[in-house]
Amino acid sequence: MRLTDAQLAQVWDRGFAVVEGFLDPETLAAAQEAMWDYYPRPDAYFADPQAYPKFAASQFAGLRFFPYVSWALNRLPVYPDLVDAAERFLETQAVEVYKVELWAKYAGAVNYDQPHHRDFGNHTLVVPRTDGFLPQMTTFLLLSDVTELDGPTKLVPLEHTRHLPLTPRQLPMGELFDKEIAATAPAGSLMIYKTDVMHRGSDFTAPGRSRFAMLVDFQAKGYPWRGKMSWPDRGEWKGMTEAMVRMTARERDLFGWPPPGSPYWNAQTLADVAVRYPGMDMAPYEEGVSA
Repeated sequence: MRLTDAQLAQVWDRGFAVVEGFLDPETLAAAQEAMWDYYPRPDAYFADPQAYPKFAASQFAGLRFFPYVSWALNRLPVYPDLVDAAERFLETQAVEVYKVELWAKYAGAVNYDQPHHRDFGNHTLVVPRTDGFLPQMTTFLLLSDVTELDGPTKLVPLEHTRHLPLTPRQLPMGELFDKEIAATAPAGSLMIYKTDVMHRGSDFTAPGRSRFAMLVDFQAKGYPWRGKMSWPDRGEWKGMTEAMVRMTARERDLFGWPPPGSPYWNAQTLADVAVRYPGMDMAPYEEGVSA
């Protein structure tokens, strides 16, 4: 579902927006099924939590990183309406995906409560511009229903925090809890927020509950002091070859791939990249390259 201008404006005005019905049903269902390559189904987990001790290691033990073994998951970061939202929010087509994380949480595995904090500490070496120049767009794609029982992300509208300095990034536990809004929504919804927005993870409030989401973050290209993941470092991870082959030239560009017309492309690189990525359509990169 294409976001409206009003929904994007809400991110600037309030600091975040939650959009229901964002993913189409087919894409959502395929991604939900593909999650079980990485996680136990809730029924299996809660039948014997001790069989899955790794989820008790920390609040972040359920993170799994791009690329994935299934195209059903790898396609989500380049979902057309998500890319469209990033281009419009960042006001440029020169955007890149700088983080993709799949995240599972299970009630009782660990206490997921957090104090309110801002995310920019591990998204940039400096600080965000408060005038909105060069923002980063951070998102959650909800892959399960999230109610008040399911440890929703809780965010504080900017009207309550604009007066606060950017540092320290974290508040004492409990501060601003009376101002927060829970991002509850059905599976397939999108949450967008900015890295200077106070928010926190919350704990489950009922047993037998679970929460699954994919986090996809975007920024304008060309500013090396910002980012989080190195895609070349994952070049040999299982799933990366299929992801690159199945993406369009525009979608690969979001991961830093040399675009058509780049001086990188010549007869040698066209031939060798085709060998490394069998089945890739090299036609977009051939224009202007002499044999």
